[in-house]
Amino acid sequence: MSQLLAAPAAPKREEVLKILEEHRNDAEARLASMHETAPEVLYYLATENDAQTRRLVAANPAAPAHANRLLADDSDDEVRAELARKIGRLLPDLSAHENRRIVQLTIETLEKLAADQQPRVRRILAEEIKSLDCVPKHVVDGLARDAEIMVAAPILEYSPLLSDADLIEIIAAARAGEALAAIARRNSVSAEVSDAIVTSLDVSAVAALLANPKARLRKEAMEKIVANAREIEAWHLPLVLRVDLSRRVIRRIAGFVGAALLERLGARHGLDAKTREKLGREMQKRIKAKKESVHDGGEDAVHEVARAQAAGTLDEAFVEEAAEDGRRETVIAALAALAGIPLALARRIVSSHSAKPVIALCWRAGLAMRAAFKIQTFILKLPAREILPARGGVDFPMTEDEMRWHLDYFGISA
Repeated sequence: MSQLLAAPAAPKREEVLKILEEHRNDAEARLASMHETAPEVLYYLATENDAQTRRLVAANPAAPAHANRLLADDSDDEVRAELARKIGRLLPDLSAHENRRIVQLTIETLEKLAADQQPRVRRILAEEIKSLDCVPKHVVDGLARDAEIMVAAPILEYSPLLSDADLIEIIAAARAGEALAAIARRNSVSAEVSDAIVTSLDVSAVAALLANPKARLRKEAMEKIVANAREIEAWHLPLVLRVDLSRRVIRRIAGFVGAALLERLGARHGLDAKTREKLGREMQKRIKAKKESVHDGGEDAVHEVARAQAAGTLDEAFVEEAAEDGRRETVIAALAALAGIPLALARRIVSSHSAKPVIALCWRAGLAMRAAFKIQTFILKLPAREILPARGGVDFPMTEDEMRWHLDYFGISA
């Protein structure tokens, strides 16, 4: 049994020399993947022309620091991606090294990866180091302010190195609601940071803040949310589920949430008689309204889209015309049908009032950027500075990886 558990023996010197002399890719790849391979051999393999061998060295935790630094400049994106996956595992033990040169080279490698030209490499690095407290602060600051949200989001949501002052500064300068939403999901959100998020009135960020039980909300912040919540359906459920609602806020919420959420409010413990009476009156209003209108606009839109789909006319022209006419429910139903997702999920994405996830949904639905632009303009009614135009006049302004990331945020695999 002890022999079975023993670590593989290091390759013999003669065997290594023969492999290096013959330049057989399969044999060199095996050496590159072995933790027992000598550091000088791994460095040599890091200079080889075979990209697969270099990728294996990049992934090997036994690779010396100077090999890692060399590979941080590699021309192959996958080599740098493998190195980014590994570097986070090296950092916690870095302080244990007595050799200052190793520390210096590892930090240089980290900095190089954090500035990599490929967003995918930076995203992998951000995911690997997001929860570490041993990362140089300037690296975390740079990633947290990265122009690509898929890079910044993991750092904004998890990094213990970002102070409240950092977060408030980032919120003030944020160009994407997803950045604010990532901050709102942090394990602990102070009242000061919550105030800054609520001031933005970003739909997805405030929804995430309300859904976060660790987010502290002052009375004034809650009042501002409730004052704007009537038309923002994405806030209704997380509002109702908050455990820190005052009786006054509960009564105000009761005036605009649906019947199902009214029932949830009514089931809360500790409600006074006046509040229960208010909830009862509102429930009666909902029941009466439902009886008076069998079909609402949303149901009509679903039927309209279903008819178009059956007739083979549910296409880009259909969506563009509905957008130009401002028929929000029809656009939502069409996006849901074309993308093959539930109607409620399509409505949630459109209700986020954020350009990037809506553009990603249009891409998933097989629509061109022209339709996405019209939806931003006529349905989301975004101000000009927030509208994302087509790249080069026709192309999507994000990469496919970025659009997949935005869809994945809403639980859609693409």
